[in-house]
Amino acid sequence: MSKIPDLSFWKLWNISFGFFGVQIAYALQSANISRIFSTLGADPHDLSYFWILPPLAGIIVQPIIGAMSDRTWTRFGRRIPYLFVGALFAVAVMCLLPNAGSFGMSVGAAMIFGLISLMFLDTSINMAMQPFKMMVGDMVNEKQKGLAYSIQSFLCNAGSLAGYLFPFIFAAIGISNIAPKGVIPDSVIYSFYIGAIILILCVIYTSAKVKEYPPKLYAEYHGIKEDKKEEKTNMLQLLIKAPAAFWTVGLVQFFCWAAFMFMWTYTNGTVAANVFDAPATLSTSGAMVIDTASSQYQTAGDWVGILFAVQAVGSVIWATIIPQFKSLKVAYVVSLLLGAAGFISILFIHDQYTLFASFLLIGCAWAAMLALPFTILTNALTGSHMGTYLGLFNGSICVPQIVAASLGGLLLKMFTTEGSIPPEVNMLVLAGVFLIIGACCVGVIKEGKGK
Repeated sequence: MSKIPDLSFWKLWNISFGFFGVQIAYALQSANISRIFSTLGADPHDLSYFWILPPLAGIIVQPIIGAMSDRTWTRFGRRIPYLFVGALFAVAVMCLLPNAGSFGMSVGAAMIFGLISLMFLDTSINMAMQPFKMMVGDMVNEKQKGLAYSIQSFLCNAGSLAGYLFPFIFAAIGISNIAPKGVIPDSVIYSFYIGAIILILCVIYTSAKVKEYPPKLYAEYHGIKEDKKEEKTNMLQLLIKAPAAFWTVGLVQFFCWAAFMFMWTYTNGTVAANVFDAPATLSTSGAMVIDTASSQYQTAGDWVGILFAVQAVGSVIWATIIPQFKSLKVAYVVSLLLGAAGFISILFIHDQYTLFASFLLIGCAWAAMLALPFTILTNALTGSHMGTYLGLFNGSICVPQIVAASLGGLLLKMFTTEGSIPPEVNMLVLAGVFLIIGACCVGVIKEGKGK
């Protein structure tokens, strides 16, 4: 078996550069979905249900993209065609989603339009995102995978930083941050437009710069014999044969991604109520909710983008520290515990700037979640069925989000007392508890091939 050669830093950079644009799209979605649907008129208890669609799309799309790209060989590559098509669809939907309240539709119709747009947006983002992880597994040797995923983590956080800041920046330069009831502010709409432009430019750059290995050379580098190349992919059989790292890392992933689903869903309401004192109003059902048409709520929405940007900065800083740990497991545990402290501290903070400390700590957990699981998993895999396994492993990201989104509304109702607004901050404390449980599960992870 031939060894995959070392790649220069810039070749490793080019493989992942398009991820910067994809992550801008993902950050805009993560930071603004609750804001968009709350503005359209969604009840806080129902917010988590809107978040079921993104991971549901991921758990369906990513294994399919992985399995299809494993069998795809074109003059453009095997993974690149999928990321390019996914990016094109994402660009189109990014121009539609924030306009859900601008077409004169009723509240119900606007929400249905928004839901359909969200479903297509997340499907296309998933289609564009997964090939970048697969290309690292395909083209980078084991020695350089840690560096390659660190570069990807850096670009991911840089893209997140840009996406999170766009609404705040546009509001700061004078673009309207408020709008009539049920209409998304221009500061958010323009953020999606700019994000769409950057996404397609970044994907074009990676598509032009990266040349994937041809079939014969790929087989030589990954020790794939002729009979294996002809083997049909059976996802159930692959799951049965999956290395222990696949399942043990997945257990940790469950608690981590459930925690971050709560963060994306409930940070807007938490910051609006606990920091900016957004006024309460009666919903159509007669329950007390935050007035999403108020300037305090929309200002809080912009500030959430700042907080998520601070999280991204914390993640970038912590990503440079993680390699200093001699043990990946120790790095994983410390990172998750720091993130847990960040989530739980939000309960006690009512100053917008002090929240920076909380979100810097949350960024430590995010840095570990982006880099360590894929480093551990790809080191345990051979080149055969790499894409399919990475697509299936996405289930450890999507399933916990679906569970958290399905149960979030019920849990929030348990915390809500009659006549008061829902205490969304309690859901962030619960996120901290989940990260502590995840840290306790790190000890069961099995590293290495054949383990």
